[in-house]
Amino acid sequence: MSGSSHPASLQKATRAAPSTARPQLPSIDRLLGLPSVQALVTRFGRTPVVNAVRDLVGNARRSTLQGAKTLQADWSDAAVASALAVALAAAAQPSLRSVINLTGTVLHTNLGRAPLPDEAIEAVATAMRGACNLEYDLAAGTRGDRDDHVTGLLRELTGCEAVTVVNNNAAAVLLALNTLAARKEGIVSRGEQVEIGGAFRIPDIMVRAGCRLREVGTTNRTHLADYANAIGPKTGLILKVHTSNYAVQGFTASVDERALGALAAKSGIPLMVDLGSGALTDMTRWGLPGEPLPQDTIANGASVVTFSGDKLLGGPQAGIIVGNRELVSRIKKNPLKRALRADKMTLAALEAVLRLYRDPDSLPSRLTTLRLLSRPAAEIRELALRLLPAVAGALAGRAVVSVEDCRSQIGSGALPVESLPSASLCMRPAKSGRGEGRALAAIERAFRELPLPVIGRISEGAFRLDLRCLDSAADEVAFTGQLGALASGK
Repeated sequence: MSGSSHPASLQKATRAAPSTARPQLPSIDRLLGLPSVQALVTRFGRTPVVNAVRDLVGNARRSTLQGAKTLQADWSDAAVASALAVALAAAAQPSLRSVINLTGTVLHTNLGRAPLPDEAIEAVATAMRGACNLEYDLAAGTRGDRDDHVTGLLRELTGCEAVTVVNNNAAAVLLALNTLAARKEGIVSRGEQVEIGGAFRIPDIMVRAGCRLREVGTTNRTHLADYANAIGPKTGLILKVHTSNYAVQGFTASVDERALGALAAKSGIPLMVDLGSGALTDMTRWGLPGEPLPQDTIANGASVVTFSGDKLLGGPQAGIIVGNRELVSRIKKNPLKRALRADKMTLAALEAVLRLYRDPDSLPSRLTTLRLLSRPAAEIRELALRLLPAVAGALAGRAVVSVEDCRSQIGSGALPVESLPSASLCMRPAKSGRGEGRALAAIERAFRELPLPVIGRISEGAFRLDLRCLDSAADEVAFTGQLGALASGK
């Protein structure tokens, strides 16, 4: 078979003289019997190889039937094995892959939000390897509560009485509302009826939770009297939503949390606060924008507080509910809790991350999210200058590369209006004018199609790589080690 040639279409085709005879394609069984194809069976499995061979022959047949002329191509052992290996390797590529996030948004929702610290990664791996005491009390030898693995830590860090954890903060809000205000009214300021990514809207989630929305105040100004006048026999709770994903400026007014907590306590109704972003420590000590903390919100009189695990907290995706013991107990007994509960990997990672908060002084070095957010701009610019020659060389003739100052965004769902000084590699097409947009898109695609995809952003006529999140020697080696693929056009 090796070295022979048969009509069909694989890789490199050359035109042959017109023929009315239909070319004879090799049979699937014949191709599967090739020693080189059998080697692929060992590597990828029989079913994927059979499907790839069928696709190969089927595509060749369709190409022949659609063309007026017969295409000649190499059906040799080596050519068939090469074509199949490429197809099988592409099919075996996992859908969920690592990428290098150089978009300039640290907590990027589409790129997985908070990167986990080593302690959390090791804890998840341990939990995944075999059985664990997820819902088993080792001391008592009886069934336990999965929330117990993080309850002690969250009580210590926030001052709350009780804790429960679900799979994200949207689920936490839904579960708490359904438990505390089903078939009742939830009082919310018009200025806090937020929408976050994925069309998650507070009014819609209240409807799904079986809670009737009672609007108070105006878009820009809400006063304590607005809440007080709305309280009645049908009131289930007051809901305060932290507007972490936008800011209203100018002629504004909102009610102080402590005053709202006092009003709720006097009226005998819960105050529920959705903090969203989930900061657990004062981030201003590292030069970052301040965010409200669950411990302060509880001290101000909130009965229930919900927040995310994978934003400013720097942990896994999770919705954390802390607060009053009796109310959280009711939330835990809601049948929806079982549908929304966190799994062992989430709890293992969350516990590991929470333990880091017991030593705040070491957080910038051990908590990945905080390390990325607090990187000095001068350090990032130094990295950009160091990488400039390699990137410019890889794109020689295609782009002009320069180092420019820029602003990093903290997160698309956490402090998106706040930014941090940073530095970026900026690539502009070597030839300006007509076709510049296509050239720019081609550069962006080339980085995205690297073996370890590099994700940047196009803005102001340039493709930009904000280097804030390229923070380790290993990341730098991985980035530079694949630049040759850009130069070769692969």
